Amino acid sequence: MRIDKFLKVSRILKRRTVAQEAADAGKILVNGKAVKPAYRLKVGDIVELQYAAGSMKFRVLQLKETVKKDEASSLYEVIA
Repeated sequence: MRIDKFLKVSRILKRRTVAQEAADAGKILVNGKAVKPAYRLKVGDIVELQYAAGSMKFRVLQLKETVKKDEASSLYEVIA
């Protein structure tokens, strides 16, 4: 699954275009490397999302095309 779609489905970011813009700006790191919006995410990848106020680091646990709002947090585990 593409990183931009995962961030939207998991509800970490609200819209896919926001995820694409963040990736284009180099604010999304997967396993320590900046990635493009089309990067293929795998289970077990460590993703770091850099915000203006700080960053969020999480591990991908599952990849699903669609999930309900209350199940979205089961797709990832926050590390720090």
